Amino acid sequence: MLKNNNKQIVITAFLLIAVIALFQFSNLDIFVQSFFYDFDKKSWLIDKNEPILKFFFYDGIKNLLLFFGLLILVSLIFFRKNILVQEYKKGLIIVLLSAILVPSIIGFLKDITNTPCPCNIVYFNGTYPDKKVFDSYPKDFVQKSKVKCWPAGHSSGGFALMALFFLFKTPKNQKKALFVALIIGWSMGTYKMLLGDHFFSHTIITMLMAWLIILIVVKSTQIKQRQKIEKSTKI
Repeated sequence: MLKNNNKQIVITAFLLIAVIALFQFSNLDIFVQSFFYDFDKKSWLIDKNEPILKFFFYDGIKNLLLFFGLLILVSLIFFRKNILVQEYKKGLIIVLLSAILVPSIIGFLKDITNTPCPCNIVYFNGTYPDKKVFDSYPKDFVQKSKVKCWPAGHSSGGFALMALFFLFKTPKNQKKALFVALIIGWSMGTYKMLLGDHFFSHTIITMLMAWLIILIVVKSTQIKQRQKIEKSTKI
């Protein structure tokens, strides 16, 4: 487990705020996203309908993550007396809660922020103005439908796997788990960026939000365990 969990939560929260502010008050997103768009052909580097990439980086990985979450749930319910499950029970609970809460919270934020994707904005041949998350739409802009692009929902499932850090007991395995989770999360996020579905900031902010949520989950389980121990000692 990470030492100084409270400190890690504060540091992550401040870093998240700093990154949001950086992209809110700069055009860094447009600069980065321009590398993924062909202005002559008015197309993105990857076609959304390309079946192989879509299977590996969208449908396939989503189904695999869902199966992984269900596998943990089944293990905790039906195989809870198994020695291996008992040994890793706390970590499995953290991973399961993170797999549920991270995409759910990110999805909720997507619903309320009403922020356009790169493919939506005028600069990339869309119809929406370049509205950042804390901006308002121009008064003369008529919005036909709500857009849901901030933060990045797809990659949130991959970044939720960072909770695997708390499943393993040795620093070496923890680092390996975190590395794999970051590779998966960024692979999913980069795929959506190359499609024009997300800015770079959407992905990095989702990563930081996911880590913050995971740290809070860990802190909550620690408090719950402490309360349980205190209650048992009073009996």
